[in-house]
Amino acid sequence: MTRPPLDGLVPTALDKRIEAAVGYGVEELRRHRDGGLLDAPHAALADAHRDLAAAERDVTFYRVRLARLASSELPVDQALFARIDRTLNQLAKAAAVRDAKQTVAAVALEPIETAAPQQAPPQLATTDVAALLAIAQGAKLHEHLVTRRLAVATPTRTRISYAQLQRLEAMGLVERDRAHPVQAGQPVALTDIGRAALTAPRRSGPPGTRPAPVPPGFPVVSRSRR
Repeated sequence: MTRPPLDGLVPTALDKRIEAAVGYGVEELRRHRDGGLLDAPHAALADAHRDLAAAERDVTFYRVRLARLASSELPVDQALFARIDRTLNQLAKAAAVRDAKQTVAAVALEPIETAAPQQAPPQLATTDVAALLAIAQGAKLHEHLVTRRLAVATPTRTRISYAQLQRLEAMGLVERDRAHPVQAGQPVALTDIGRAALTAPRRSGPPGTRPAPVPPGFPVVSRSRR
């Protein structure tokens, strides 16, 4: 008898609490973790949940094995009793490991639950989402030696204008490492606010039509009426 595949999503006792705290399910949390989009607390939670799910998978494995041994498929003899006793011990050890992993995951979840009532991250336009995703993979601001034109280079070749970069900076979503000269390339990275905004649940609406709300202190440019 083999264990369930490692990439299968195994339910745990903390799944609903995690979904309530982060605003989306554990499967999406895992995808964000694999994509490097989480801040340190959320990444720690994702890692702890992954360990918890693996431990829960082992519990399920030995529970199913025990149920099969207790069925009418096998002859009742001393060999069966020995196998049942061995499987019970394995199940008990797996449950103890699962309980320990659940405690670790619960501890990682507590600060996120505490911070959950804070103001929700801004909802982003599709173009800003694409820019942040590209920056998450690594980005640098360069200045052309001849034209002096500033441009953001990303591995995905996503087009990010300097004006858009400045706007994302003003919103607190990205930051530059100004210790490096722009001629050599200034690394651009997501801030914790940027990661939270990128991983927040999206509101319904036509793609690219809902800009991010202007944060407090950000200048608002009014349009003149015709």
